[in-house]
Amino acid sequence: MPQTVLEAPDISCGHCIQTIEKAVTKLGAKFISGDAEKKQVTLEFDPAAVTMEAIEQALEEEGYPVKK
Repeated sequence: MPQTVLEAPDISCGHCIQTIEKAVTKLGAKFISGDAEKKQVTLEFDPAAVTMEAIEQALEEEGYPVKK
């Protein structure tokens, strides 16, 4: 599965990254890493199992909208 890097400007700490990790793993995506300084998270996911739109919606619901 290819890696995807998402920018979420509201990430500010490790707790934010943990919240995002829980949200995306519930959907079936694999959390690779998070960087609070760069405001980015890196994921792997199977587009046949979960859509990017679903991931973006889950992050928005947790308070971390993805920059487009």
